[in-house]
Amino acid sequence: MSEWTLDTPVAFFVFNRPEKTRRVAEQIAAARPPRVLVIADGPREGHPTDTDRCERTRAVIDDIDWQCTVKQNYADENLGLHERFSTGLEWVFTNEHRAVILEDDCLPNESFFRFCDTMLETYRDDERIMDITGSNHLGTWKDGQQDYHFSYYGSIWGWATWRRSWEWYDPEMRLWSETEVRQQLRDVIANDRHADYLAYIYQQTFENLETWDYQWGFARQINSALSIVPSRNLISNIGFDETATNTTDTDSEFADVQQYSLDPPYTRPDCVGVDRAHDERLHRMRPISHRNRFLREGRRLYNRGIDYLGW
Repeated sequence: MSEWTLDTPVAFFVFNRPEKTRRVAEQIAAARPPRVLVIADGPREGHPTDTDRCERTRAVIDDIDWQCTVKQNYADENLGLHERFSTGLEWVFTNEHRAVILEDDCLPNESFFRFCDTMLETYRDDERIMDITGSNHLGTWKDGQQDYHFSYYGSIWGWATWRRSWEWYDPEMRLWSETEVRQQLRDVIANDRHADYLAYIYQQTFENLETWDYQWGFARQINSALSIVPSRNLISNIGFDETATNTTDTDSEFADVQQYSLDPPYTRPDCVGVDRAHDERLHRMRPISHRNRFLREGRRLYNRGIDYLGW
């Protein structure tokens, strides 16, 4: 693999965790992308250590020592997940046609960069595909048969996409208010339990808009588009601790999961279509108590119709 060089720029989202940022930055440095676009949120009010930690995090970027172009999009004040990621990725795809995207707690291995780079090139004109993820939350899936598969549930823990895909993104998720679109989502997913779960998640997102990533999954699914998922996991989330915004459970089964190598040439699936067996297995990985609650609430939303969702 030493003769290969990464052609795709890397977008790197950071905040106030210098130690984790450095670990991920070291992996980016090993891949030597031609351009690095760094997006940083600003310190939060009422958090006296944030200013120093944000400064030390941004100082990690100053240590980039290979020949590349570094662009910075740093917020002076704290924008929060919803606005910082939405505006940051809009900036990325104003500058680039495609990008590999990493957060400061998504630790990739060497295989991740080459896999994303190859998939971005292979499927660049195939609008059935909207993104590529490096995370396989099952660990492995059909890895003795093929090197990747297609899913409706791509992870954003280490991923890549194109400008053509990002054009479908709406941070306000306004199409969720349309009856026909909600029914289209249900038709695409073609599984009542999954659709009920998504109804709950997307209604909560639509009402609160505190995050950015569910909107991306929604955009992909209502366009009947797919994610490419590697047959072996290439990302380990190192952010499960008290410093995280969402991933605070250190005992989570998704924390610090094992990584595997995945080297070219990559064996393709027999066809471009969703692997429903994979998606069902992934759906069942969610904690049973959460899954049952979401299913009950999602079914209630569909049943109440006009009263709750404005149908």
